[in-house]
Order: sequence, then structure tokens, then C-alpha cells
Amino acid sequence: MRNLFFTLCMLLAFGVNTFASELMVYSSRAEHLIKPLFEEFTKETGIKVRYVTDKDGALIEKLKVEGSRTPADVLMTVDAGNLWLAAKENLLQPVKSKTLESAIPEHLRDTNNLWFGLTIRARTIIYNSDKVKPSELSTYADLANPKWKGGLCLRTSKKVYNQSMVAMFIAEQGANKTEEILLGWVDNLATAPLSSDTKVIEAIEMGKCDVGIINSYYLGRYLEKSSNSKVKLFWADQNGNGVHVNISGAGVTKYAKNKENAVKLLEWLVSDKAQQMYAEMNFEYPVKKGVPLNSLLNSWGSFKQNKTNLSFAGELQGVAIRLMDKVGYK
Repeated sequence: MRNLFFTLCMLLAFGVNTFASELMVYSSRAEHLIKPLFEEFTKETGIKVRYVTDKDGALIEKLKVEGSRTPADVLMTVDAGNLWLAAKENLLQPVKSKTLESAIPEHLRDTNNLWFGLTIRARTIIYNSDKVKPSELSTYADLANPKWKGGLCLRTSKKVYNQSMVAMFIAEQGANKTEEILLGWVDNLATAPLSSDTKVIEAIEMGKCDVGIINSYYLGRYLEKSSNSKVKLFWADQNGNGVHVNISGAGVTKYAKNKENAVKLLEWLVSDKAQQMYAEMNFEYPVKKGVPLNSLLNSWGSFKQNKTNLSFAGELQGVAIRLMDKVGYK
């Protein structure tokens, strides 16, 4: 009996240790963008990472339904608006980490340490270099100028990237000024808003419009296949607030069973190696300064980032959506 009791205790201890050496991540990032990172993390730490991928809204709803029964330790999403919503729904817990705080600038993380940016996504202007000179470009607001009438292409307002960008405009310039900009954009459209950033690039390539706004990594992906493209990138608002940036990021779930290892994963993701992997895989920018960039990102040069805290991307997103509806931005 004593031997049986001892054996059961050992098995239980082994099971607990095995469980503790694993993590469950809920991620809206595509598998091919996270799997290599998780494999490298496991290789270096011995901590196994299991993951579930789905759309942001579905994962947030899943966490709400599961409550304290959730197996998820980490929520990894794109766009600060989604992370803000998860925090608002009380699905994340605060994390105190000197590693995260020193690596990630304040404007790219939650003020209460509930979520953290892991990569930077710059949303800026692109143009047809056969039709437009860089000297003709300046700010997002200038794209509302009548000189661009019939020349502007935009992605649909239904996409969170544009909703967050407009929310940040409201935070910085107020609703009235933002409405003026949006009205000008709608008036200058060459075609109805398009379904994706890639469609915006293609429309400019084909001469259907002269200028547009996209996340820069979409152009990186496009140029991998079309290196002789006439579509070029321009860093907006360099004499003003700077380029609108957003993030992909993550937070530790409120009911994480493996919080210590969850924090280890987040800290590892801001290591030089992980940050460089991010930049290489998807043409996103590291949140951490000093991490080497690939040749294409280097060719685009450095840019001034907007430093307004990204919490406003979520806080004012509802206002932004209503304003876009009001002006007819579909």
C-alpha cells in the first residue's frame, strides 16, 4: 500500500510538472507566422507551446464563455483595438516585467500592463511613382485635398486597421477635424473602398488610382513577387505627429494556469532573436530598438512614429466607426 501511494504521488507530481512546462496560446495570427517562433522558444526553454488560431472576435468570445475553465494562458492578436477590448472585458491580467517595460515603448503597451506590443505595423501612404512625386505628398490629411480627386484608393472602413487609425486621428485632432479629413477622402475616391490592402496596391499598380493608405508589410509581401513595381512607399506626417502605427501583441489571460511561463514567452518574444524573426517573416517592424532589419525595410529608411498611446485605438473605435458611417466611408 505504501509503495502504491508513493507511486501515485510520483505520477501526480510528474503530471503537474509536465502540465506546468506547457503553454496554451489563443492566436489570431496565421499559423505560419507563429509556429516558427514557438518552436524556437521551446528549443531554447524546453517549454512546449500549444495553440489555437481563429479570428480575434471569436477568440475573445471564447475566453468570455470559458471563464475560469479556459486552457488559454496567452492571448495573441493583431491590432491594439482587439487587445484593448480583451482588457475591457476583464480577460487579461497585469504583468510586471522589467524586460517587457524596457524593450517596449510606452505608447505600444497598455498603461496598466495588461497587454504588450510585440511588433510594429506602420500604416502609411503609397503612390504610383509614374504619376506622383514624393514632394507632392505630406500628410494623411492632405489626401483630402481636392488635388487628389479621383486619385485615392482606400481599404474598406469595415477593417479594424482603418477603424483604429481613425480612432487615433480623433484622439489627436478631435472629431470635427477628423470628419473633415474623412469627407475629403470619400470625395477623392477613385473607386469604392477595396476589400484589402493588397487590392489597394494592385489598383495603384494598374493606374486606377494614384495614392492610397496601407500597412507597409503588405507592400513588402507584394514586392517579394513584383520587385519592379511602380508602387512606392511614403512616410506620412514626418513634420507632424508621425506615422500612424499599430501592433500585433499579446497579454496573459486572467485565468492562466501557467502565468510564469506565459510571461517567459512574452519576454522571449521581445528578445533580439525573436524580434528579428518577426521582421524577416512578415516585414513588420520590431518594437525593440537596435534590432537589425532586412534589406527591404532598410531601403525604406527610418521614420518618425506617432507616440500617442494605442489604448485610444480601442477606446475611441466605436466613435470612429460611427463617424465613418456618417460621412459615407463604406
